[in-house]
Amino acid sequence: MSLVVSTGMISLNHTGISHTIFHFLGIPGLEDQHVWISIPFFISYVIALLGNSLLICIILTKHSLHEPMYLFLCMLAGADVVLSTCTVPQALAIFWFRAGEISLDRCITQFFIIHCTFISESGILLVMAFDRYIAICYPLRYTTILTHALIGKIGVTIFLRSFCMIFPIIFLLKRLTFCQNKIIPHTYCEHIGLAKYACNDISVNIWYGLFVIVSTVVLDVLLIFVSYLLILHAVFHMPSRDAHHKALNTCASHVCIIVLFYGPAIFTTLTQRFGRHVPPHIHILLANVCILVPPMLNPIIYGIKTKQIREQVVHIFFPKQK
Repeated sequence: MSLVVSTGMISLNHTGISHTIFHFLGIPGLEDQHVWISIPFFISYVIALLGNSLLICIILTKHSLHEPMYLFLCMLAGADVVLSTCTVPQALAIFWFRAGEISLDRCITQFFIIHCTFISESGILLVMAFDRYIAICYPLRYTTILTHALIGKIGVTIFLRSFCMIFPIIFLLKRLTFCQNKIIPHTYCEHIGLAKYACNDISVNIWYGLFVIVSTVVLDVLLIFVSYLLILHAVFHMPSRDAHHKALNTCASHVCIIVLFYGPAIFTTLTQRFGRHVPPHIHILLANVCILVPPMLNPIIYGIKTKQIREQVVHIFFPKQK
């Protein structure tokens, strides 16, 4: 059997034939449980879609919420909608209808959107940390520093950074010849997850992918950490305990979202690198947790922790209550 497979792969490589159609397996080893697995996927997606859409509508329609913190939150909610919509409906199609077929071009497009959105979210979390730093350390200059014009430029910069970082990977993938296995044991397309099925040397893909992660996500985490060190330094030099509590409370929602966003991603990365004895379905489930959990919980956390948003939600659903 192995000799036949090897011979077939060599002939494919020599003739230059490259797969243009791939097939998602879903959660490998748990195919008979796909219908049950789809339930939390579906519930999480509905909550993420409704919660983030409601958050965007409230912030955009209420002039009192046109402050920097809420405008950045609106960007984050928009990115959450894109990230979950790009992945979860396809996963549900695999679970419910076994519709796992995807073209190479569509796979690369999905990868591009997912990675662009992920890096954009990381950038938004960084500027939200910067926003909290300005609000606590320079409260009197807060609105004069973070003007609407500057916020717009920051939003464009975040998008351009993610676009410019991910765009070259399209060409790194398009140059490859995919003559190995066309069955992808996943629910969505990843850069190295796709590149490893090529017959070519993918060293450039690996090193560039590492460069992108270090120069964006890792750098963002370090800058967020520095921002919060400066925030804590400023807080503990405030004269009263009430000022301490109020300042820390304004950061609580942001810290929760940072943990939700980076926590599963870091844990998944460590598991993939060092958990060689971890079953494949655990890797795939963890990767999906990174996509599912933050978009679902972000609007809930801000809805609970932020008084202004909570009041607007209550007013929408219970208009007669004061």
